[in-house]
Amino acid sequence: MSMGGNSIIKAEHIFKTFHKPVETQVLNDINFNINEGEFVSIMGKSGCGKSTLLYILSTMDTDYEGKLYLKGKLITGNSPNELAHVRNEHIGFVFQFHYLLPEFTVMENITLPAKKLAKKSDEEIYSDAKNILQLLDIANIAESKSYRISGGEKQRVAIARALINQPSIIMGDEPTGNLDSGNSENVLGIFKALAKEKGLTLLIVTHDQEFADQTDRIITMGDGKILT
Repeated sequence: MSMGGNSIIKAEHIFKTFHKPVETQVLNDINFNINEGEFVSIMGKSGCGKSTLLYILSTMDTDYEGKLYLKGKLITGNSPNELAHVRNEHIGFVFQFHYLLPEFTVMENITLPAKKLAKKSDEEIYSDAKNILQLLDIANIAESKSYRISGGEKQRVAIARALINQPSIIMGDEPTGNLDSGNSENVLGIFKALAKEKGLTLLIVTHDQEFADQTDRIITMGDGKILT
């Protein structure tokens, strides 16, 4: 279910080996393409290489063989500074743990990546943040300190922070792994709406079969390979 057919992330012959304590091949000839507007999940048993693959796709791990393309451009071999810019501008992250700055307000946490990117004025950034807060139904906690809000609210704030720079793709590593079923459903609903209404591309590593079943496509991994 691709919106425009434009490739957002493409992996070609990705291999990854851990060299310590013994040489272990973690990823073995990974090939796939994710198009604009697709909501894709990655599943597989613990230790099959899901998170390792996600860290390579997110450009945070550059120690691999093969080629990685973002929006048709080869980003393998880019300098750390170039990759940091690519991450900040094009990739939004939602992890199992929200990694919010506890003493910062919700608004401060959300606007931080946009201030770092420095492509917009503070006025525009705050306007965007307010719109995202309304979209995720958390406008009422904008000025709350992050340590004072609930677990479900924290994960919504993490999603809002991932959206602030209008990324090409949102990547998630078990984003519902720490949530109860009600909050998990809320997060899934938000992701589905973002894909359908905003044409956003999502790639989510999950253990949750019910979650994966509601995505457009499931990539199943086993022993460092893509099985389906």
